Amino acid sequence: SDLGPAMVTEALGAYNSGLVRSHFVSNVDATDISRVLADLNPATTLFVIASKTFTTVETLTNAETARQWLVNWSKDEAAVANHFAAVSSAVDKAKSFGVATENIFPMWDWVGGRYSLWSAIGLPIALAVGMDGFNLLRSGAAAMDEHFATAPLKQNLPVLMGLLGVWYNNFWGARSHAVLPYDHYLRLFPKYLQQLDMESNGKRALVDGGEVDYHTGAVVWGDAGTNGQHSFHQLLHQGSQFVPVDFIAVIKSHHPVGDHQALLFANCLAQSRALMVGKTLAEAEAEFAAMGYADDAVKSLAHHKVMPGNRPSTTLVLEEVSPATLGALIALYEHKVYVQSVVWGINAFDQWGVELGKKLSNDILAIMNGNASIDDVDASTAELIRRYSQVAKL
Repeated sequence: SDLGPAMVTEALGAYNSGLVRSHFVSNVDATDISRVLADLNPATTLFVIASKTFTTVETLTNAETARQWLVNWSKDEAAVANHFAAVSSAVDKAKSFGVATENIFPMWDWVGGRYSLWSAIGLPIALAVGMDGFNLLRSGAAAMDEHFATAPLKQNLPVLMGLLGVWYNNFWGARSHAVLPYDHYLRLFPKYLQQLDMESNGKRALVDGGEVDYHTGAVVWGDAGTNGQHSFHQLLHQGSQFVPVDFIAVIKSHHPVGDHQALLFANCLAQSRALMVGKTLAEAEAEFAAMGYADDAVKSLAHHKVMPGNRPSTTLVLEEVSPATLGALIALYEHKVYVQSVVWGINAFDQWGVELGKKLSNDILAIMNGNASIDDVDASTAELIRRYSQVAKL
């Protein structure tokens, strides 16, 4: 998975060594890799293929495109050995691709993608911030690991956050959970957590062989503050949906300019306080009256400004975004997810729903390429395949 390394590399942008520019490509949509390649110099480009099994179709399709781009420039297949590295448990397949043996970084086959950034999958992180920075990231995670393993339950952050999530989900009917980092460097963190949480706990099969009769993982979403305040915060404050929120506030900025950081921090606290206290009808009426509205206008308008309050949020405060604090933050959410999986009795470390999509994609591609019968799929899928074929041939 590129979500972890991409998120960390972005989050630690202030610690970038300046020796490399990092780009991440994971989408099989050719626009993704085409736009990246257009900005690169082949002579100074290193590709890192991250694929545990070296069979993931999206990854290998992009790798082949990158390989061809390099060979078209170099006019020499041997260039692949000097411009490609691989992180994989399938060392022989990486060699067959043309990656030099000394440029292959093995990984254990039991390491799941969404939990893998601490392993050799973190190579892009190490290249961006240096091994010292990468090791500080892991030391921060190790400190949170130790806290999770030893702290009493009443003081154990992953346990408390995990149980809060269960409480909101199963007792208060929350179907989603917002994560709002008030630091621009952390803007990819909600996207990373989507995979970590939803791919881990979006399950219905119990580890004992049964099936849940209660809700498990919530839909995780969010954006960096203060951008979200001008889009979805309206729903958080006055909507009919019950949405718990995690605020992540940072005290020190890597770019201290004027009052920016104080304003950012104040906005974060204001949002959490507004969710808590809300606004009563009497307060709204008083506001309109103070603005000089007539009594009839006050009564007709005031209810539109009422906010129920008592909407839960958790505020996590970092002194600054650093390798160590980021490592601890990531590990905190990893352990939170695990705690919830134990309470719900599900396996947080498989993802069979993802596997089904991959298999069906191969089946449909075979039909599109004329290697299987269109009668093998349902009528809706068949008609969509026909539509694609008609337009693609134009």
